[in-house]
Amino acid sequence: MRYSINIIPGMTKKKILIFIITYKASHRLKKVFEQIPFKKLNKYKISTLISDDKSGDNTFCYAKKIKKKNKNIFINLNNKNLGYGAHIKKCLKFALKKKFDYAIMIHGDGQYHPKYISNILNKFNENQDLGAVTGSRILKGIYQVKKGGMPIYKLLGNIILTKIHNFFLNTNFTDAHSGLWGYNLNYLKNKKFLKLTNTFNFDQHIRFYYIINQIKIAEIPIKTYYGDERSQLHIMYAIKFLLETLFFSFKKELFKI
Repeated sequence: MRYSINIIPGMTKKKILIFIITYKASHRLKKVFEQIPFKKLNKYKISTLISDDKSGDNTFCYAKKIKKKNKNIFINLNNKNLGYGAHIKKCLKFALKKKFDYAIMIHGDGQYHPKYISNILNKFNENQDLGAVTGSRILKGIYQVKKGGMPIYKLLGNIILTKIHNFFLNTNFTDAHSGLWGYNLNYLKNKKFLKLTNTFNFDQHIRFYYIINQIKIAEIPIKTYYGDERSQLHIMYAIKFLLETLFFSFKKELFKI
């Protein structure tokens, strides 16, 4: 299955939804929004969705303040905490309903800098057949990752688990754990992604979905920013990631369109 997106000078501007998923992001949300490079994106028709997964703090108050001062802003507060995967699905459904061409996910905690939005869109422009673009913290080498402040246990875990992923799935990703995603919405119109997990392993599952259906994923180099790390959570993620990779390698047909 292939789609062609031709971006020709003079044609109608492509519609881009930048959706910021938040959970207890509080004041950090304001900084994340202000870092979006709107001036560099003027060749697109940009809208922003700030979606809060019922944080229970003052995060949504910041979202409302941002909306008052800016145009083309949508805000959403989930009635209950949906979880990471279900929250992303809801935002992608919104993007499809509003007929956007691309959707780019940013995390409200600021770990993934919004400056990479233009790089993601440039990558789509370079290759019309891409289904998704993800950020890679390791694409430029381990030295740059260490310089960016990634905890050593997380760096080693990322490298090992990505190599396992590549071995079993015959892929060559440098970072199979990125939370920075750009989606070509043409590839999601069938809404089969709604069948994927609602948990924090959603990024992994949608990567499986693209792989089995031979939809191309490209990587761009990025830096990330780290605050307090919870190693117990990452151990749980690592175990889950490994088990899911092994399961997928034997049950690929479950992700087939």
